[in-house]
Amino acid sequence: MTDQRIEEMIEDFEYLESWEDRFRYIIDLGRKLEPMDEALKTDEHKVDGCTSQVWMVAGREGAPPKLKFLADSDAHIVRGLIAILLMIYGGRSAEEILEVDAKEMIGRLGFEQHLSPNRANGLYAMVARIRAFAAEAMVDAAV
Repeated sequence: MTDQRIEEMIEDFEYLESWEDRFRYIIDLGRKLEPMDEALKTDEHKVDGCTSQVWMVAGREGAPPKLKFLADSDAHIVRGLIAILLMIYGGRSAEEILEVDAKEMIGRLGFEQHLSPNRANGLYAMVARIRAFAAEAMVDAAV
């Protein structure tokens, strides 16, 4: 699934010529994340597979329900990557989330070539967590 939101983000990245500028942009996006209450930064909400500490929770809003995510990290670039994922996945239904081809989208943004293997693994771990929230919402909706 590709939509306007993802296309605009890809265009923003293509506009920035150097990866130094892109990383600055990523860090800036992370600074704009909605603050996460320290009480939510527990082992239960920690994303496994990330070298940095990452916490993520999900809620549902509206009818039909759309998923809303709140996440944070102790690393600046990772906070920016979280912001990008939340821009892509936030406010979508569980079904829409599961339709997003994360590998294709991450490839189009150029992350696989410019992130360290540990950061790339962490990025995919965050995507897996988002997809798990969506799968859980689908099961709940079927009950």
